[in-house]
Amino acid sequence: MSFTDDEVERYARHLVLREVGGQGQQRLKAASVLIVGAGGLGAPAALYLAAAGVGRIVLADADVVDTSNLQRQVIFRDTDVGVRKVEAAAAHLRALNPHVHVDCAPVHVEACNVGALVQGVDLVLDGTDDFAARFAVNAACVKHERTLVSGAIGRWTGQVGVFRGRPCYRCLVPEVPPEAETCVAVGVVGALAGVIGSMMALEAVKLIAGAGEPLAGRLLIYDGLSGDSRTVRIGADPECEVCGGR
Repeated sequence: MSFTDDEVERYARHLVLREVGGQGQQRLKAASVLIVGAGGLGAPAALYLAAAGVGRIVLADADVVDTSNLQRQVIFRDTDVGVRKVEAAAAHLRALNPHVHVDCAPVHVEACNVGALVQGVDLVLDGTDDFAARFAVNAACVKHERTLVSGAIGRWTGQVGVFRGRPCYRCLVPEVPPEAETCVAVGVVGALAGVIGSMMALEAVKLIAGAGEPLAGRLLIYDGLSGDSRTVRIGADPECEVCGGR
């Protein structure tokens, strides 16, 4: 797979990076990534993956841009209010990097449609704040043997994890937490979305390019108020209804 002169200049900082280089950049160009949720986490993740030269990005989200989104969903502009998120985001990604192909899936991701979306890509990023969607995405990733990069934020805290087979996301969250919070209800500092969304993109680049050690089977937890972070291991649940073999 060859690069145009524009691509060589565009990805120059990757090409001279030992852990990426020409081979890693070719892998990025050949890769396809599904981003579930074009919101606070999906926005920065999509921008960085498009800038990195991921060949095909699929955006799945049924919502339209709302004024309240602009505080943290940095891919959108004031003129995008009222427009479908996937369509507005796709236009900005194409403007950022015309070498990237962007597909739009303006749907609510659920068990009945997620399989086809997951099966058609190499890697999945989930930044939704809906547990039903998260569970459906995780189950599809396990079934179709796709790696899942999962991110979540609330208030001042965020987390990122990578799930490849076992343990899966349901090993970490077997049921919907009884006091599950949403950003609508409790708020979230805007810049935190950029931090966690960028971490998700970084994990995706590492996975695709074969660089470093991904957060496989681990969860990175970041506290924006204190500036502290810690990484914990996730154990595989032998009774997990998704990956436990029952």
